[in-house]
Amino acid sequence: MVGNGLEQLKTPAAEDFDVIIAGYGPVGRVLALQLGRRGHRVAVVERQLVSYPLPRAVHFDDEIARLLQSLDASPDQMSHAVEAYDDLYEWHNADGEALLRLEWRGGGKTGWNTSYFFHQPSVEAFLHEKVEALGTVTLLRGWEAESRLETDEHITLHVRNPEGDRRSLKGKYLVGADGANSKVRRWMETTMTDLGYFHDWLVIDLLPKGPVHVDPPALQICDPSRPTTLVPGGPGRRRFEFLRLDGETKEELNSEARVWELLRPWGVTPETADLERRTIYTFQARSCDVWRKGRMLLAGDSAHLMPPFAGQGMCSGLRDAANLEWKLDLVLSGLADDSVLDSYGPERAEHVRHFIERSIQLGEIICLTDPADAAKRDAKMMGDIAAGISMPAHPAPRLGDGLFRNDGPGGTLSIQATVRGPAGEGLFDDVFVTGTLLTRNNALASQLPENQKAALASVGVEVVALGQIPAAGTAVDTTGAYERWLDQMETDAVLIRPDGYIYGTAAAAAIPELANDFMAALRCESNGARRRPEPATANR
Repeated sequence: MVGNGLEQLKTPAAEDFDVIIAGYGPVGRVLALQLGRRGHRVAVVERQLVSYPLPRAVHFDDEIARLLQSLDASPDQMSHAVEAYDDLYEWHNADGEALLRLEWRGGGKTGWNTSYFFHQPSVEAFLHEKVEALGTVTLLRGWEAESRLETDEHITLHVRNPEGDRRSLKGKYLVGADGANSKVRRWMETTMTDLGYFHDWLVIDLLPKGPVHVDPPALQICDPSRPTTLVPGGPGRRRFEFLRLDGETKEELNSEARVWELLRPWGVTPETADLERRTIYTFQARSCDVWRKGRMLLAGDSAHLMPPFAGQGMCSGLRDAANLEWKLDLVLSGLADDSVLDSYGPERAEHVRHFIERSIQLGEIICLTDPADAAKRDAKMMGDIAAGISMPAHPAPRLGDGLFRNDGPGGTLSIQATVRGPAGEGLFDDVFVTGTLLTRNNALASQLPENQKAALASVGVEVVALGQIPAAGTAVDTTGAYERWLDQMETDAVLIRPDGYIYGTAAAAAIPELANDFMAALRCESNGARRRPEPATANR
C-alpha cells in the first residue's frame, strides 16, 4: 500500500468509480466526457467552486477540431466561442519586414481548418453542459485531493471541502490533470526535465468596440525594443502580449496606465476597447520524466509546459486525453491488458517534445532584445524567405515508441476527408468511426474472416473498404483523398487507432497479419473478454 500518512482519517465508506480525474480544466473536462460517453463511471475532483471566468488559451489546430468533433462539440457547433482562422501567421522585424510566414490558411489534414482561435471560458461551458448531461460523471467542485491509498486492485482518493467535510473515492485509476502545480505529480515523485526557458510576458485580453487593424490578424513583432504578440482571442476578442524587459518590474508592466500606454500605438484606448484581463505570465518549457506510476497517470499541464508561440500548449494536453482515453476504455472494459497503459507516457512524451522544441525555437526568435543579435537574425531569416525556406504550419511528429508498428507511417496522425456511406455524406469519423482498418476495395476487406472483424470491432476498429456504392462497411471516396493517401503510403490497407493515429499499414496479402498484430499488441485474451459498458448520453 502507498499513502502519505493521512489515510487513517475517519471518512465515509469509499464511493466506487472506474476513473478519478483531478482537475476540471480543458483536459480533465474532455477526458471525463470521453470516458463518460463510453459508459465508464468517472469522478472529477476540482478544488475551484466555479470555472475560471477569464481567457487563457486562445488557439487550437485541426487535430483538436477533429477531437472535438468526436465529442459532438465541433467548431461549427460553437460559433459563439470559436472562429476559424484563414490567413498567414507572420513574424515581422521592427521595420515591419517579414521574417517568417507560417501557412495557416485553408484546411489541415483532418478535414478542419489549420487553425482556430477561441474563447476558453465559453468552450469550457459548452463542454460542461455535455458532461452534466451524462449520468456517469460525478463532478465534485470545491473539493481538494488530500491523500491517496493505492493497492494492487484500486486507488482510493481522500478529498476534503472548505467546510471540513471528507469523502473517499475509490477508482481503478487516478489521472492528474491538475495543472502545473499538480499534487498527483508530487505523489508520483517524478522529476521534470527543465529546458531553461523563462520569460515574463504581459498578457492582455480585450473586447474591442470596433475593428482592430492588424495585418495579418495573427502577428509576432520581433522588435528588440519590445517583442510583441498580437492574435485574435476568439469571436469579438483580441489578445496582446508584451515581453517584460530587463530592469522593468512586473508591477510596473502590469499597471493599468502602462497597459493603455502599450496599446495606444494600435489605436486601442479605453474609448475603443474594454479591458477584460491583464496578467503577467512566466513562459516555461519543461516536461515530466514519468507519466505513469502504478494506478496514477498525468495529463496536460501536470505533465508538460511550453511557451505559447506555436499555439500548442492546450492542444498537447488534449492529445494526452485522446491517447489515454481509448487505452483506458479498453483496459476498463477487459478488452486489453493493463500493460497497454505503459505505452501512454513514452508515446506522448516524445510527441510533445517536438512541440516544446518548436515553441522554444520560435521564442528564441522573438525574444531577442539585443539590437546587434536581432539584426543578424533579421538578415538570416529574410534570406530564408527569399530562398523559399519555410516552416510547416504545425509540427507533425511521430509518437514515441509504443502501440504501433515503428515503420512506414505508423505512429503518425491519419487524415480525415469527406466520404459517402449508407447514411449519407460527411467527414469520415461522422459517417463511420475513428478506429478503422481501411482497405482499397471490398475484395481486400473480404480476406478478413468474420470472427476477426468482430474482434476488431470489439476494440473500436471497424473494417471499411473504399468502393463505388455506399453500404455498410463501404465508403465512397468522394474527393479521392483516401485513394491518394494510400498511394502516398504505397500500401493497400491502413489500420487507424481509435485516437486517429496510425497503427500500421499492409500490402494486400498481409492485411490479416496487420489485424492480428494489433490485437496481439493489446494482449487480448483469445477466449474473449467481458462486455464493455453501454455508452451513456443522458442522465439516468
